[in-house]
Amino acid sequence: MIRLPFFKSRPDPVAALYGDIVAAARAPAAYRDFGVSDDFEGRFERLVLVTTLVLKRLKVLPAPAESIAQELVDRVFAGLDEGLRLMGVSDLSVGKKIKKLAQGFYGRAEAYTAALKDEPALDEPALRLALSRNLFAGRIAPEAVAGGLLSEIAGITARLDAASLEDLLAGGVLAH
Repeated sequence: MIRLPFFKSRPDPVAALYGDIVAAARAPAAYRDFGVSDDFEGRFERLVLVTTLVLKRLKVLPAPAESIAQELVDRVFAGLDEGLRLMGVSDLSVGKKIKKLAQGFYGRAEAYTAALKDEPALDEPALRLALSRNLFAGRIAPEAVAGGLLSEIAGITARLDAASLEDLLAGGVLAH
């Protein structure tokens, strides 16, 4: 890559947080123990779930958390764009696919947020339904969603609730 002397690349303030989200979304237990499909759709669904948990936390943190949340969403979609291109999706089709993924992302995030909004406890039936419909694409009934998955979500939420914005941006918060 050619570097021009007067142009400095802008640091990515959400790089560590994004990496943390991707690592949590790709946790082997989700696929091995909880039955999430280990394919593009399953990984997308896990990414949406974990990102939603992080966005929920950013929403209650003081400024500049709101702008960080937008940068994070932008970074997530840049990663999806890159992933589609690496899979061989043509340049002409990427935009259409990203638009469809964005619609799915926001719809799922809304369903998860609604199920998670009841503090201090979550709305377990609503969360099971959202997970059944989205994460498992209706392949399993809500009551069959693994208790371990719900425990994982509760654990991630607890770690996020204890984290400051600085902690989140440093990464490592979502690790078990």
